[in-house]
Amino acid sequence: MPDGDPQPLKKDSFAALRFKDFRAYIGMRFFFTFAYQMQTVVIGFYIYQLTKSAFALGMLGLCEAIPAVGIALYGGYIADKSEKRKMLLLIYTGVLLSSLVMFVVTLNSMSVYIHAGWIVPIIYCMIFCNGVARAFLGPATFTVYANSIPKEVYPNGSTWSSSSWQIASILGPAAGGLIYGFADKYTGISGITATFIVILFFIVVSLVMVYFLKKYPAVFKPKENIWKSLEQGISFVFKNKMMLGAMSLDLFSVFFGGFVALLPVFANEILKVGPEGLGIMRATSSAGAVLTMLAMSRFSPMNRPWRNLLIAVTGFGLSIICFGLSKSFYFSLFFLFTEGAFDAISVIIRSTIMQLLTPDEMRGRVSAVNSMFIGSSNEIGDFESGTMASLVGTVPAVILGGCITLTVVTVTYLKTKSLLPLGLGDINRSDTEM
Repeated sequence: MPDGDPQPLKKDSFAALRFKDFRAYIGMRFFFTFAYQMQTVVIGFYIYQLTKSAFALGMLGLCEAIPAVGIALYGGYIADKSEKRKMLLLIYTGVLLSSLVMFVVTLNSMSVYIHAGWIVPIIYCMIFCNGVARAFLGPATFTVYANSIPKEVYPNGSTWSSSSWQIASILGPAAGGLIYGFADKYTGISGITATFIVILFFIVVSLVMVYFLKKYPAVFKPKENIWKSLEQGISFVFKNKMMLGAMSLDLFSVFFGGFVALLPVFANEILKVGPEGLGIMRATSSAGAVLTMLAMSRFSPMNRPWRNLLIAVTGFGLSIICFGLSKSFYFSLFFLFTEGAFDAISVIIRSTIMQLLTPDEMRGRVSAVNSMFIGSSNEIGDFESGTMASLVGTVPAVILGGCITLTVVTVTYLKTKSLLPLGLGDINRSDTEM
């Protein structure tokens, strides 16, 4: 089939990949995610080695979540009224600079110039800057994705987009943990320094990939002031029962059920597998997600999306509880795998619902609201996990989070029974408006 052929390819597992601009989008997202996930893992382990504090790990998430949530709506407004490729170039350049600063302050050779007590605060500041970048990144990439393929292949595109993110999330943490653990033994370079060299390289690659995208001019020319425009985006989301329900379900389940920030504690003290084991643990969750997403490219979960979403989040909560109870590294890996698999199903369903229900002229602002609910729920959940672990202990905090997730699913089920029989063809604004 010629590149960019608009004919529907609903039964083609590679339908979305037949569009050139979508392939450029996938490449850009893959390399950036690889670097970002690697950075998240090694910074978490590095901070824990310096502080031995679960609360300090939670603060990493909070530092990123505050700006990501606080200015998300403004980021969506700017995305709707701006050319997207230029936005992405500026965003990736900003992330590159913040990573470069973290690379410099963690260099052993810089220890004579930077007081040890300043290293953690400087890293927190750079993570805060990354949070600012994320407030603009989500709305910009949401719009690029939506315009890179026709609507009839959105479900397939969502599968490939999420799969590329998850594959990078496998390779990034695994590479980060292994390089961090073995670099000093085989190269003489400290683990944190070696990993940051790789991180900086892949951020540069993602920056180069942005140039392969075509320009995406603004389709929204605001006639009202910024506050009125933002109100329109918020109102649209809160009037749509399915969209609001999906966002709320993810927000509360990830907020209470998220435990990624605590994995360094499990790796160091409970399972005793070190940074190498941490990388494997992070990668295993993503491996479950990728394999599930590849299966979903053939067997779509969109036949009964709302029913399947509730089932997936239930499996997610049960996996968290079992992980918290496990004392075996291999059983823990199994439950991380299932947690990633169930999360992948919910990601595909939520992202497809979001794309189908959002009009083109509101994609930036709706994506911004989504970022406030979902995009930063992981980081806010990390803060909650770190705080709860410091109060009640690491294992009880994880188990309690899983139990709360199951409670959230039960309440959501009772309030949204009318959405259970809906199929993909039933998802439109008239069917789901409250």
